[in-house]
Amino acid sequence: MQTITRKTVPFFDYPKVFTSQEAELLAVITDVGRRGAFILQRDLAQFEENLARYLGVKYVVGVANATDGLLLALRAAGIGPGDEVIFCSHTMVATAAAIHFSGATPVPVECGADHLIDPAAVEAAITPRTKAILPTQLNGRTANMAALGAIAEKHGLMIVEDAAQALGSRFRGKAAGTFGVAGAVSFYPAKTLGCLGDGGCVMTNDPAVYDKLLLLHDHGRDASGEVVVWGLNSRLDNLQAAILDFKLKQYDQVVARRREIASLYQERLGDLPQLRLPPAPDSDPDHFDVFQNYEIEAEDRDALRAYLRERGIGTLIQWGGKAVHQFPKLGFTQRLPYIESLFTRLLLLPMHAFLTDDDVAYVSDCIREFYLSGGQG
Repeated sequence: MQTITRKTVPFFDYPKVFTSQEAELLAVITDVGRRGAFILQRDLAQFEENLARYLGVKYVVGVANATDGLLLALRAAGIGPGDEVIFCSHTMVATAAAIHFSGATPVPVECGADHLIDPAAVEAAITPRTKAILPTQLNGRTANMAALGAIAEKHGLMIVEDAAQALGSRFRGKAAGTFGVAGAVSFYPAKTLGCLGDGGCVMTNDPAVYDKLLLLHDHGRDASGEVVVWGLNSRLDNLQAAILDFKLKQYDQVVARRREIASLYQERLGDLPQLRLPPAPDSDPDHFDVFQNYEIEAEDRDALRAYLRERGIGTLIQWGGKAVHQFPKLGFTQRLPYIESLFTRLLLLPMHAFLTDDDVAYVSDCIREFYLSGGQG
């Protein structure tokens, strides 16, 4: 067997978020600092306008993080106590937390083979109290929004999207986060478009929802400063907005690189029967994926992960290895057998724009070595 030259490939290289563009980012920081432009300044307004244009949506409101964004979107849409909101349990707990703190009841359902919310499971979970469907556009891929839209229309439901992992992902040409009443995106540093801290936004095409979001994210204050509703302090920091606006200019190149990496993984690992890979770029004309994550299904997952760790390769199991409904202290009683089985096989491989072709080759070669040697190396 060919000897593989050892190297280190971290799951995500956080220092490079800054060091890869250090001079440019310091210039942005210096400019904002010298202007004293820290809260709700022109940099934020400019970023909101540019992002709205990129997404093809009327309005974007910068918020402190995507969890707040989801909560504000639900409240702005009129969802609250007595309502039920259906979501896929293969998501971060923040999705369900936003529903909970809106006053509504989160109802977890199964995902499909694509790891995204299963439309058939959604329809089966609808009750007279159901008010909305909240799909998570997971790993940089958008769910089947045609099917979900048809269900929502049939039953008179709203759609609010958790697009935290899917900025720029599209289904039939339409951007994630723009299909329903509102959607939320995350700008956490490891996201496809990441800032240097926490950040998020809400997007909507509904002027009434937009006006409500403006109130809710700034203490419930209207343009005159009058407090007209209970609100939060959840404004996207102006410095982070300036950084994001700078990064947005190169975002298409970042997405293109992620798609190249996904193609390399497909080329090098696609023939292994022990793995199930995400759909390759351009394999489905309905989907344009941005590959926030590269989530595979792997036989002997835990042994593979340990094998890769020994060879300097970082991996991750999302959500600590549990779907939302599997945290018993949250009070869920549902059993979701497909997701529960899936979580014994799921693994995230390194996927970010700082990876080199050699990094991807090394990761892939080590995975091949694991399976072809029976896990012995």
